[in-house]
Amino acid sequence: MIALLIASASALFFALVGTPLFIRFLVTKGYGQFIRDDGPTAHHTKRGTPTMGGAVIVGSVLLAYFLTHLLMMATGSTVGGPSASGVLLLFLTAGMGLVGFADDFIKISKQRSLGLSAPAKIIGQTAVGVTFGVLALKFPDDAGRTPASTAISFIRDTPIDLAFAGTLVGAILFVVWSNLIITGASNGVNLTDGLDGLAAGASVLVFGAYLLIGIWQSNQNCGSPGAGSVCYEVRDPLDLALIAGAMCGALIGFLWWNTSPAKIFMGDTGSLAIGGAIAGFAILSRTELLLVILAGLFVMITLSVIIQVGYFKLSGGKRVFKMAPLQHHFELKGWQEVTVVVRFWILAGLFVASALGIFYAEWVVG
Repeated sequence: MIALLIASASALFFALVGTPLFIRFLVTKGYGQFIRDDGPTAHHTKRGTPTMGGAVIVGSVLLAYFLTHLLMMATGSTVGGPSASGVLLLFLTAGMGLVGFADDFIKISKQRSLGLSAPAKIIGQTAVGVTFGVLALKFPDDAGRTPASTAISFIRDTPIDLAFAGTLVGAILFVVWSNLIITGASNGVNLTDGLDGLAAGASVLVFGAYLLIGIWQSNQNCGSPGAGSVCYEVRDPLDLALIAGAMCGALIGFLWWNTSPAKIFMGDTGSLAIGGAIAGFAILSRTELLLVILAGLFVMITLSVIIQVGYFKLSGGKRVFKMAPLQHHFELKGWQEVTVVVRFWILAGLFVASALGIFYAEWVVG
C-alpha cells in the first residue's frame, strides 16, 4: 500500500510541476494547437494553445513507476522490482504516446489539422499493438501465468478460448483481438479529447477503477493466503494497481492546467497513450469485455461518430446530431463547455460505478 501511495503522489507532483515548465518550453518554440475550421466557432479562440501535454503525463508515470520500485528495493520491501505486466503496460502506453507525438508534431510544425497520414498512423499503432500482444503471452511466473491469456475475459477468463484451434492460431487470434481493443480504446479517448479537461477527468475515473480492481485481485489472487475459491488468475495485479495510481496522479496534476480555460492540451500524444493504457489494463487484468461498461463514456462518444457517419451516407446527407463527436452536439445546442464537461464526467462516473458493482457482485455471487 505504501508503494501505491508513493507512485500516485510522485506522479501527481511530477505532472503538477512539470506541466507549467513544459508549457513555457512549448510557448518558446511556438508549438500551439491548430484548430479545425469545421469545429465549433467558439473553439477558434483556443488556436495557439500549447499541445502535446500528453508527454508530461507519460513521463510522470514512467518516472513515478521506476522511482517507486527503486525506493522499494532499496528498503528491502516485498514489492520488489518491476514486473513483466507492468513493463509491458508501460511499453504500450509510451509506444502509443510516441505515435501520437509524431502526429502532433507534424500538425504544429506544418500548422495544419492533419498530422500523420492514415496509413502511417495505423502502421505505428499496429506495430506497437502487435509487439505488446506477442510479448503479453510470454514471461510466465512460478504458477505458469503469463501477463495475458488467449481466453476472452469479462471479469475473469471465460470458457471462450482463442486457442481452440491450436497454440499458434490462438496466439495469432489473440494478437488480432488485443489490437482491436487497443485501437478501439485509443480512438475512443482521442474522440473524447475535444473539450478542456473532458478526456483527462473521465480517464481519472477509469484508472481509479483499475486501481481498486488491482488491489482486490491482489488480495484475492489464486494462491494467495486468504483467497477464496473465487480467485483471480492475474499475473501481477498489485503492480498494475501501482501504475493505475500513477496514471490517476499524473492526470490530476495535468488536469490542474488542462481544466477550462486550458493552458495546455494533451494532444494525440496524451489521448493515444491513455487509450493504450486503458486497453492494456483491460487485457492484463482479464476484464476485456467489462471495459465496454467501465469506459462507457468513451464508447458512447465513439458510437455517436459511427452513427453520424453511417446515417449521413445512408440518408444522402442527413445528420442525427448537430455535430459529432457527441460533446460538440451539446455545445451547438447551447450548453456551455464547462457544463458539457462536468455532465459527461458524471456519466463517466456512473459507468465506472456500474462496472465496479458488476465486478464485485460477480465475486459475491461466486
